[in-house]
Amino acid sequence: MGNKRVPEIRFPRFSEEWDPRKLSELMDFSNGINAPKESYGKGRKMISVMDVLDESPIKYKNIRNSVEVDKENEYKNRVEKGDLVFVRSSEVVEEVGWSKAYLEDEYALYSGFAIRGKKKNEYDARFIELNLNSSSRKQVERKAGGSTRFNVSQSILNSIVIRDPSIEEQTKIGELFNQLEDTITLHQQELTTLKQTKQGFLQKMFPKIGESLPEVRFPGVTSDWKDYRLSDIGSTYTGLSGKTKEDFGAGEGRFVTYKNVFANVRAKEDSRRLEKVDISDGKHQNKVIKGDLLFTTSSETPEEVGMVSYWGGSMDNVYLNSFCFGYRINVPDIDPLFLAYLLRSSKYRLKITILAQGSTRFNLSKKELLKLIIEIPSIEEQLKIANFFKQLDNTIALYQQELDTLKQTKKALLQKMFV
Repeated sequence: MGNKRVPEIRFPRFSEEWDPRKLSELMDFSNGINAPKESYGKGRKMISVMDVLDESPIKYKNIRNSVEVDKENEYKNRVEKGDLVFVRSSEVVEEVGWSKAYLEDEYALYSGFAIRGKKKNEYDARFIELNLNSSSRKQVERKAGGSTRFNVSQSILNSIVIRDPSIEEQTKIGELFNQLEDTITLHQQELTTLKQTKQGFLQKMFPKIGESLPEVRFPGVTSDWKDYRLSDIGSTYTGLSGKTKEDFGAGEGRFVTYKNVFANVRAKEDSRRLEKVDISDGKHQNKVIKGDLLFTTSSETPEEVGMVSYWGGSMDNVYLNSFCFGYRINVPDIDPLFLAYLLRSSKYRLKITILAQGSTRFNLSKKELLKLIIEIPSIEEQLKIANFFKQLDNTIALYQQELDTLKQTKKALLQKMFV
């Protein structure tokens, strides 16, 4: 076993063991402001539980809430650079006692649902935050009292023991994670921008309600879009029924689930396997082939009903799970991937949502969907639009993959750079 008093990964030149230290040696704890309701929404920014739990660092301008109190209370409840703020109470044990360093020059106030750690000794606040939320996290959770709701007190936080190195090593570790999180934030912003760009094009490259042509078209494309009823260009088939959980997890069959249909315009198969489906009757119902469109058919929210995805896989023995149905185009010159993007555009999402029936659970019938009239351009324009969105989705997927890799790197470093 390795030495538990030093981390697995360190910067060069550092070799000393990390010393145990109670948080009470580093900071003094106190509870936050509980003011009359008319005091909120004005005055100085006030850090709340949501600010502490947010993935981003606390920036004064981004703090969600504010409160106006007298000068004495304001002075007593300042959160200043180098202080930490903790979640005092939560229904989820993973949230209680979660900490966030405050690194802004302008002071803020803090809510009564939080606890402030007022700096009284030398430490790097970012290092202490990372330490408490990683290697010391289980210690905090063990001490948090409660059954349906979990709580930490000032005395609990006073008793937490961490191991910390010299201030120089703390600072280098803090700076490393600051740089890593800046990169993560940048990738997240770029990913958000790409997704917003896609939504914008989904509105502009397909006809809006009351319009027969889209706002944005490719150069040289001028032909009209023609109306088609879904029942005239394809037919539906049902998803699996009567399967129990014992049928999944083994076997040779592949299957596509409700989640995989809803979450992706290009459907993915589930990672589990399915016991062989009986297709001896020759109907091959539920079997998915390349080019099929897959629809969600039932949900607790109408926004999720009738969400469509395209199956581009060429493998055999793939089936559609329950709460879904399939649609197969049976005429030439209609590209199924184009049709999937069309039916995810705002105009048709609204039309399909209106077709969903129910109150506590919403359902879409295949019969009603097949009555839907859609506008389709020439096959050449279809392929251009489908390819444009496919490339955009590939770029989004690449950014998402890079973001996931960065987050995994951060998680690994948290495990190896702290004691």
